[in-house]
Amino acid sequence: MSLTESEKNSDILEALYQIVQERKQLGDGEKSYVKSLFDKGLDKILSKIGEEATETAIAGKGGDRDEVIYEIADLFFHVVVLLGYYDLPPEKIYAELCRRFGLSGIEEKASRTK
Repeated sequence: MSLTESEKNSDILEALYQIVQERKQLGDGEKSYVKSLFDKGLDKILSKIGEEATETAIAGKGGDRDEVIYEIADLFFHVVVLLGYYDLPPEKIYAELCRRFGLSGIEEKASRTK
């Protein structure tokens, strides 16, 4: 599936989330990378996030800006798969980021430990 110009200019994470949700519903005979992750379960999805986070850190240390972009895109993709696993739309994450906006990291962290 290719994105329309409108989708490219709007929220790409929301569009990706919708595709993940569609692929999650594929039948056993229909395969996609996303479907294979869901079929392998939560541990596989979490493993991919860990792998991509590590690759992102390595790319960041290496200093190649294009590699950083590629690895962060891979990390975001797998995080969206995790959101799909839990049926959590990206808006939930946006709302949490908005809640934190303007708070220092120290204040925000303290507000969660009470």
